[in-house]
Amino acid sequence: MNNNHKQPTSIVVFGSTGDLAKRKLFPAFFNLFLEGWMPDEFEIISLGRNNQSQDEFKDYILENIKEFSRIKDFSEEKWQIFKEKIYFLQFDINQEDSFNQLREKVENLDKKWNVRANRLFYLSIAPSFIDKVSKSLKNHHLAEHVEQDRLIIEKPFGYDKATAVELNNLLAKTFQEEQIYRIDHYLGKENVQNILAFRFGNIMFEPLWNNKYIDSVQITVAETVGVEDRGGYYDGSGALRDMIQNHLMQILCMVAMEAPKTFESTEIRDRKVELLKSVRRIDAKDVNHYTVRAQYTKGELNGKMKPGYLQEKGVDPHSNTETYVAMKFYVDNERWKGVPFYMRTGKSMAEKKSYITINFKDVPNTTFKNGKSNLVPNVLTIDIQPETSIKLLFMTKKPGLDMKLKPAEMIFDYFECAPDTPEAYETLLLDALDGDSTLFMRSDQVEEAWDVISTIQESWQNGNDSEMYTYPVGSNGPEAADELLKRQGHFWLDNSNITDKN
Repeated sequence: MNNNHKQPTSIVVFGSTGDLAKRKLFPAFFNLFLEGWMPDEFEIISLGRNNQSQDEFKDYILENIKEFSRIKDFSEEKWQIFKEKIYFLQFDINQEDSFNQLREKVENLDKKWNVRANRLFYLSIAPSFIDKVSKSLKNHHLAEHVEQDRLIIEKPFGYDKATAVELNNLLAKTFQEEQIYRIDHYLGKENVQNILAFRFGNIMFEPLWNNKYIDSVQITVAETVGVEDRGGYYDGSGALRDMIQNHLMQILCMVAMEAPKTFESTEIRDRKVELLKSVRRIDAKDVNHYTVRAQYTKGELNGKMKPGYLQEKGVDPHSNTETYVAMKFYVDNERWKGVPFYMRTGKSMAEKKSYITINFKDVPNTTFKNGKSNLVPNVLTIDIQPETSIKLLFMTKKPGLDMKLKPAEMIFDYFECAPDTPEAYETLLLDALDGDSTLFMRSDQVEEAWDVISTIQESWQNGNDSEMYTYPVGSNGPEAADELLKRQGHFWLDNSNITDKN
């Protein structure tokens, strides 16, 4: 617990009555407060359109904290202290008077604390409102101090490369790049961060982290939920934009980037951009060869029948939006030349699971041959959620008088070491409070990530002949995704089949 170095801070949450704020932001701020990470002096100015009293809003926040916070056991005394640091301000983004009231509020806090406080603005709003809010913040002189004032912007950051560039240019007119924190909550997950420590903090792995020893890499992010009540939003997005462009591309960067010279935000972000620029772009004529898209159809999950995507509320019954994507990429640099990177993500899948598998090549010698050994290549699995672990599959001798080998697994389990691990948003909010942008995306990184998928996106939007496959709710996706890997003698790996690889 270390809050001694933190400046007094005004935290302004746009969209404070929205789903993200109630499920993630307020529980995260409360947990940071309970564990002593917040500044001694802070106030969360909560902006919302509804007319409600301070007590009504605070009761609403307490209800959500009780439901969504990882820390369930806290004292009434602690809540009473935190409660006094929440202020609700009825707010209309389109009214200049609302910004006048906001400026008056933060200036009064500066007077109260007798210092020009840091200001953290969390824009939990639709991309269409960012233009208005950013201009109004500038016009009302609310975020003029480059080193003290920061904006956190939620995804989606644009809808394609053109809109991302447009949004970056818009923000560049009003703020400095170092003030802008583009958030992707996957980068706050403990085991995603741990990839850097694992790779660059261990001499036994980094020398093997290249095409001489690694056969292929797989990144899987599977969800059991469907689109639920977000059908209208999701139908205009799809898995490619909603997941591949941000979450999976960020994981790819952590797995494949070159070693930074120092653990410093600019250096790490430079290496990520470098990596994205090296990802081979897929030609329009090759989209079908490298990608598979699909929609879920009705099926059973956990004993309950679930509707198909086209039957979901808010979804066009003739929709061409994908809920599942599998694809293959190559990284054209010296380290990764020839190594296929496979990605897949989908909704309404059999299991909620995010993980990375690093698949090593076969043992090059013939010491164990003639079928006696049942040799299996080494596999490193990094589980991101719901498990948080690192597993290494390796060969050992079976007990007995003859030389027979069998696969075994070494496991490092985060939950065993730290069962009460902070949530991703806690990590990211704390970094933003500290002014550490390492785990946030820079403008050029966002644009390069969009560029990687741009031809796929255009091809699917223009209605080319890419088939829309289907898979039932509760399955592992379409068979076509398996065929994508079989062409090169690979198949999707998970904990149930990893020792069967041959």
